[in-house]
Amino acid sequence: MNAAGAVWAGAARLAAPGLRVMLRLRLARGKELPGRLAERHGIDPSPRPPGQLLWLHAASVGETTSILPVLPPLLAGAPDLTVLFTTGTVTAAALLAQRLGPDQQARVLHRFVPLDVPRWAARFLDHWRPDAAAFLESELWPNLLAACHARHIKLMLVNARLSPRSFARWRRAPGFARALLAVFDRVQARGEADAERLRALGARRVDVPGDLKFAASPLPVDAAELARLQALLSGRPVWLAASTHPGEEALVFAAHQQIAVRYPSLLTILAPRHPERGASIAATAAPLPVTRRALNDAPPPGQGIWLVDTLGELGLCYRLAPIAFVGRSLEPPGGGQNLLEPARLGCAIAVGPHTGNFLEHAALLREAGALVQVADAAALAGFVSALLADPARRRAMGCRAAAVVQRHGNLAEHTAAALLDLLASPTNRERSARSAG
Repeated sequence: MNAAGAVWAGAARLAAPGLRVMLRLRLARGKELPGRLAERHGIDPSPRPPGQLLWLHAASVGETTSILPVLPPLLAGAPDLTVLFTTGTVTAAALLAQRLGPDQQARVLHRFVPLDVPRWAARFLDHWRPDAAAFLESELWPNLLAACHARHIKLMLVNARLSPRSFARWRRAPGFARALLAVFDRVQARGEADAERLRALGARRVDVPGDLKFAASPLPVDAAELARLQALLSGRPVWLAASTHPGEEALVFAAHQQIAVRYPSLLTILAPRHPERGASIAATAAPLPVTRRALNDAPPPGQGIWLVDTLGELGLCYRLAPIAFVGRSLEPPGGGQNLLEPARLGCAIAVGPHTGNFLEHAALLREAGALVQVADAAALAGFVSALLADPARRRAMGCRAAAVVQRHGNLAEHTAAALLDLLASPTNRERSARSAG
């Protein structure tokens, strides 16, 4: 470990008491699960399964969604393989439980990732003894990575992304960045710009197969519930504000009021990124009529807001509303959210100006005529009103959006093959034999 890494490890040791307090606060806010807090300290009484074990780590919902299509070809390619799938959030854990098929549940074990404290990382790795590990997107935890490297665990960074802002920060500590990225045996970047930034910081064996988000399946939906709601909303003007963040809901309410002048039966579906904010969002909507999905409320019968403050129902929302605004993009610093999910379902899409984490996706969709950037509530209202008045244009935008994502059809299989190749190294085969014995 270089000097910068030693400083980080020392700081992490000193921070451990504060992290324990932080975990208890997260537990009180529902961001950790009772009975599973020990996993964040690397403590787990369950035995390690025999055979090969691959550790996959995805921070939250977006990363979890992107790696899910890789699991079927990965498991099919190694019949004795177990996947230890860690996440950092409760919402990602719930999503994984929802999406795993019955045949996958026995071979994919979910745990919460230990926090980046050397002792906790060592405890976790000494217990699970993974044969290889893959981190998703931008999950660069120095102590976890250093502990893997010290144990000769093969490492891969999958669908790697590095924004210009993060690149500028890492460049202030070039030695640390180089040492950190050098531990990866293989890096799959999601795009050429990310690859160039990663190479400049010292990553090696970087290739660019494409963005795994293109390989994702359409978001799931309860077909019976979709049919019921489509019948209920038939003939009504409907649009969706998806994955909104604090500050954006007020702009959505303002846009709704402007659109409703022309469309008095307007329904705005509002699906916040964090459903637990539902009650507080509803409290700020007055005088607009608001009903909440979390309370089993139906959409308002007249003009109003239907707040879908439930988990895992974006697939329903995007199918009900052919016009979608994707949030975390109107208010700085923003960053954006997944634009390919609505595109895959044929929505006409609007975003704000702050989509730094999804610049390539936004550019592809905009160049195809499938996405419009709006600056404020008035521009958003104008976009929605124009498409409600022109169904042909709306359908054309949706068709172009769907066409954009019909790319990288074999990317999930390509990624699975790379992970299997990582597992197949002689060192890992020998380690698996020892684990089985």
